[in-house]
Amino acid sequence: MRVRLGDVAKESRETIKGSKLAMPAVGLEHLTPGELTLTAWDVHGENTFTKLFHKGQILFGRRRAYLRKAAVAPFDGICSGDITVIEALPGKILPELLPFIIQNDTFFDYAVGKSAGSLSPRAKWEHLRDFEFRLPSHTEQHELAGLLWAANSAREAYKNLLATTDELVKSRFVEMFGELATNDMGWSIKPFDEFAKIDALMTTDYDKYADYPHIGIDSIESVSGELKGYRTVKQDGVKSGKYIFTPDHIIYRKIRPNLNKVALPTFDGLCSADAYPIRNNDENCDKFFLAYVLRSELFLAYILPLSYRTNFPKANREQIAGFSMPLPPLELQHRFADFVRAADKSKLALQQTIDELDATYKAILRDAFSNI
Repeated sequence: MRVRLGDVAKESRETIKGSKLAMPAVGLEHLTPGELTLTAWDVHGENTFTKLFHKGQILFGRRRAYLRKAAVAPFDGICSGDITVIEALPGKILPELLPFIIQNDTFFDYAVGKSAGSLSPRAKWEHLRDFEFRLPSHTEQHELAGLLWAANSAREAYKNLLATTDELVKSRFVEMFGELATNDMGWSIKPFDEFAKIDALMTTDYDKYADYPHIGIDSIESVSGELKGYRTVKQDGVKSGKYIFTPDHIIYRKIRPNLNKVALPTFDGLCSADAYPIRNNDENCDKFFLAYVLRSELFLAYILPLSYRTNFPKANREQIAGFSMPLPPLELQHRFADFVRAADKSKLALQQTIDELDATYKAILRDAFSNI
């Protein structure tokens, strides 16, 4: 049976009445692209939210729908006006199945196509409710929901293993080097120019580098430093000067350093001028060790107070070059780098399993809902 979304679900426009003190508040920044599970929210922060949501309802990010943000509310709370609250109509659809109809590529593509506004496009429920799909029988809905939630739980379990692996690396670092902020192991303090340099060689030769990867600042994932979603110089139509990097470099995003974007590329390419290629000194500093320090609280505590500007924090070359740090023996740094590489291999295997689960999940959706 083919139905419209508005036949089986509705938008909840309930607003808060009375005090909202200590109520969980969810903004767009708390919704993770592609994730049904809500893992972040504010409790005591300042906000102007008045929209109320209840446990089990779906929080759909209607602003910039291409970001693919939708999650199931795990509790009652309030949310941003840029979030559409959606709930199942009783007896029309199994509530446990509705989140998977919302959180899928075809629905998001539909929402993007219906969004209005040039700088900050928003999708309205008046358009979303016309989204059509094939609704399985009641028995099939139960079977499908059970299968999809099981797949989602498996994905979450593997993602928790990824996080655990990162925690092991942190623990290993402290075990080997102590707390660098207090230098409790008494390593020699070295200035930046003794263990690294900013190797900013700029080019505007877009023909020579046309097929090279172009790393924009949004291509670097916060904290993990993973490089995702990048294209070639030609595909991005690069027009301004870019820095050349190699696998010997670390790419450090200098704009909004609080986002903590530090990447270790494994290929040659060009990066945004809003980042710096940094080269370690092989004689006394391991690249993996340096990258870890640049992501650490030690470096953040140093660079953030220096980089604050009105609305546009930025770390410049002189500020980065003014950093100094305890420098352990190179052999010990290499041992840590070996541990990081082994951890990265484990994370790669885990991520491949997650990707396979995602592919299976999408295939199930396509089979179940003809046009999804």
